[in-house]
Amino acid sequence: MSKTDIVTEIFARFARNGHREYGESVTQEQHALQTAHLAEQDGGDALLVAAALLHDFGHLLHDEDAAAKGIDAIHEQVGAKFLSRYFAPEVVEPGRLHVQAKRYLCAVSRSYHATLSSASVRSLELQGGPFTVRETDAFRQNPHWKAAVRLRRWDDEGKDPQMQTPPLEHYCPHIEAGLQK
Repeated sequence: MSKTDIVTEIFARFARNGHREYGESVTQEQHALQTAHLAEQDGGDALLVAAALLHDFGHLLHDEDAAAKGIDAIHEQVGAKFLSRYFAPEVVEPGRLHVQAKRYLCAVSRSYHATLSSASVRSLELQGGPFTVRETDAFRQNPHWKAAVRLRRWDDEGKDPQMQTPPLEHYCPHIEAGLQK
């Protein structure tokens, strides 16, 4: 697939499955746009903004809502596997690690856990709960852990049905910047 083709495919996936409910009173596309918008507003570089936009791309690759059925569909791994064929690690890895970042933050901050929505608490249970001390230490060894934690915080905030964001097309340069050379 060419660089143009992958960008077209990403836009097609959003067009086909972005209308699905995210579970937080926003759709998958709204959540992606909000997370990217927050990243951009917080000074994230082009690659981190692309990571924020695409962090839940695995949900757009699924044909059904697994979480509603009580199944962890490992969307972060599904998305990372697909995206890693085309994108730099700085785009792929924060998204691949965003679930681990939630587990990490729950382990190191009781106040963080208290901020989670009911849907995030439910998915946390499916994803293994807060990290153990050993898992926390291992997570910190990953070179992308800090970017994943930043992304996680934007992810948590990107669930506002009233938030206004730029359209998907606004992020095309960010997506293109993250493509493998």
